[in-house]
Amino acid sequence: MYVCNCFGVTETQVKKHAADGASTPRQIASACKAGTDCGSCVRRIQALLGRGACPTRGLVDESKPVLVEQLDEAA
Repeated sequence: MYVCNCFGVTETQVKKHAADGASTPRQIASACKAGTDCGSCVRRIQALLGRGACPTRGLVDESKPVLVEQLDEAA
């Protein structure tokens, strides 16, 4: 299934780049250009990367410490 129609990038390709270490839409874009033209695929890329699955993910992405108390509160 195509994720990015502009550049013909498939879901399989995005998952492969993620397995190779790409963990953000920007890193996926660097690897295959997906998300750099019209941008309509960025949310799908985020979903494939699992972004937003954890309420404290933003802290991790910003390299801020995640305290156990914050995780307990989120649960």
